[in-house]
Amino acid sequence: MSTWLSLCGAILFVAYVLGSLPTGYTVVKLLKGIDIREVGSGSTGATNVLRTLGKGPGAFVLLIDCLKGVLAIFLIYWLFHFAQIQNFIPSTVNPEIWEAWMVTLAGFSVVLGHSKSIFLGFTGGKSVATSLGVLLAMNWQVALATAGVFAVVVAISRIVSLSSIAGAIAVSIFMTLLHQPLPYILFGVAAGLYVILRHRSNIDRIIAGTEPKLGQKLQTETSEA
Repeated sequence: MSTWLSLCGAILFVAYVLGSLPTGYTVVKLLKGIDIREVGSGSTGATNVLRTLGKGPGAFVLLIDCLKGVLAIFLIYWLFHFAQIQNFIPSTVNPEIWEAWMVTLAGFSVVLGHSKSIFLGFTGGKSVATSLGVLLAMNWQVALATAGVFAVVVAISRIVSLSSIAGAIAVSIFMTLLHQPLPYILFGVAAGLYVILRHRSNIDRIIAGTEPKLGQKLQTETSEA
């Protein structure tokens, strides 16, 4: 049992390190030679890259950050598939229950890594793209429904942060409506709250009417940096 627990812990650590890979920071550093944490909102995520370098780099960062979430969950699927084939899972472990909880923990790990990167002094992005990747691997219907909410809100408001917050709220609702396992519902609630907390400064600007819309730059770049 101790070997199995150690293996599960190692996989969760790998998920955290995977999330920590600083995609936005690296892209902006390579293309513009600046630290994106000193520009705009200070986030290393796709939205700040979009405002800093444009659509191409922003879309690339969005894709890679999303894939980090997908890969973290597929590591868990691979672990349980391999362990069952090799008859490596202890007899006291219920694979179905354990897999659901491990998927959830891996989701938390990769999301935490993205926002608190070990490579960037525990700074990072706001975890929206990586959370979407986790959802795609957990349940694609929930992911697409959440992305639909995001798309509708951004089409109406043209404010990415508001759309991200709306999506974060919608996740747990869709998890419940689609009768997902309890660990997945808890992930939806906890990850949604975490994403909202990561947008505290955006919420303040939305209330003040100073949050930039798509195509605009953050008006308070200097003070936030």
